[in-house]
Amino acid sequence: MVSQQTGRYSKYIRPISVLFDLMVITGLSLYFFRELKLNQFYYLVYQSLTWVVIAIIVKYYEVFRFTTPVEIITKLVKQFSIFLLMVIAFFPFVKTAIFSGKAVAFFISISFTVILAFKYFLFFYLKKYRISTGSNFRNAVIIGYTPEAIRLKEVFENRRDYGYRFYGYFSDKKQNPEILGKVEELKKYVIENKIDEIYCSLNEISNEKLKDLVEFADENKKTIKFIPDTKEIFSKNLKIDYYELFPVLSLQKTQLHNPFIKGVKRVFDVLFSLLVIIFVLSWLIPILAVLIKLESKGPVFFKQGRPGLDEKEFFCYKFRSMQVNGNTEKEASKNDPRVTKMGKFMRKTSIDELPQFFNVLFGDMSVVGPRPHLWSQNKAYASRIKKYMVRHYVKPGVTGLAQVKGFRGEIETDEDMINRIKFDVFYIENWSLIMDIKIIVQTVINIFKGEEKAY
Repeated sequence: MVSQQTGRYSKYIRPISVLFDLMVITGLSLYFFRELKLNQFYYLVYQSLTWVVIAIIVKYYEVFRFTTPVEIITKLVKQFSIFLLMVIAFFPFVKTAIFSGKAVAFFISISFTVILAFKYFLFFYLKKYRISTGSNFRNAVIIGYTPEAIRLKEVFENRRDYGYRFYGYFSDKKQNPEILGKVEELKKYVIENKIDEIYCSLNEISNEKLKDLVEFADENKKTIKFIPDTKEIFSKNLKIDYYELFPVLSLQKTQLHNPFIKGVKRVFDVLFSLLVIIFVLSWLIPILAVLIKLESKGPVFFKQGRPGLDEKEFFCYKFRSMQVNGNTEKEASKNDPRVTKMGKFMRKTSIDELPQFFNVLFGDMSVVGPRPHLWSQNKAYASRIKKYMVRHYVKPGVTGLAQVKGFRGEIETDEDMINRIKFDVFYIENWSLIMDIKIIVQTVINIFKGEEKAY
């Protein structure tokens, strides 16, 4: 929650971005649509208004110093996807206009490329500018000396590209050299030291003091933000619903619960799995079938029941990489005697996982998601690790964020599983199509590099 978004440092960045974007789409439309018999004036007015309205709806220009590159690209894709539809929609209403798919395609693709390049130049230039010059910084203090407040201070210090200069804490409950004084001394300090942002830990201040502080921030054009002290809940997105005039905070379901997003992800999964099956598995299966059979007796494919979406069982397919044995619920360990020579190669390169693209095509799995665990692991860790069962909110994946971050293979300690779950939950709560693509690209890179724990 933020009471105000004021700031003296970056007030020109957003207007410059809007002006640049409008200049780009105006200039390129004049060039590419010059022979389409449009009334240029009416079209440019329509185009500009459409661009601005879409930007407001998708919050396209709401980019801050802490916004990630993935979020910027996601906003850009949303903006241009809707804008493309609106550009095409203009032509049927103008009888004299000649629609050209080629002209529209060039216009959109070049506009997207130019604006993307400008945004990234501006984004990274400002980060470098803050670090190298020490300029464009915001001065910040924190009310409260809680673990969450200390973590926020560490973020300010470690991520200098965010552009925050931390001055210290104010607290009525704790004593520490870093604490500058009591909460009642805050106002004078904020004015004298030109503090821009006040971060307030919610369990360190009474409602009356909080109300007074918000009024002080409003009167003095300071930004006040609040640090929730229940990070496990507030790490998720919150939304405000109003019952008449009464505000109620509720946890939003993740993007992956949105039917439209689920549909987009499913289309991507089907197309990607078909590409792998047709262009890779069609010739790889016969070759591996021969090599697997030559080395050991048994089937070419290994199938095993695994917990999937909503913890419902499905059969996960792999190329068989072990001697046939009756201990399939035991995970592979380093130098596992059950693994064949061919199996070592397949497991090292993750080729043994490729048949799971059939699982993706059948709808049991997704290309990217939390990796499906053994049933024995589910039983062992479900009650021991917080948020473990959250991973069953979505379909398991052929690859996942935890895997590309190095958390794969044998589980030797609880910490190994905790790290997996941490990345699985982060993926579910912060999903984007761009993130899926990045994970797929990193997976391919890791296959060629080789992974230490792939055995």
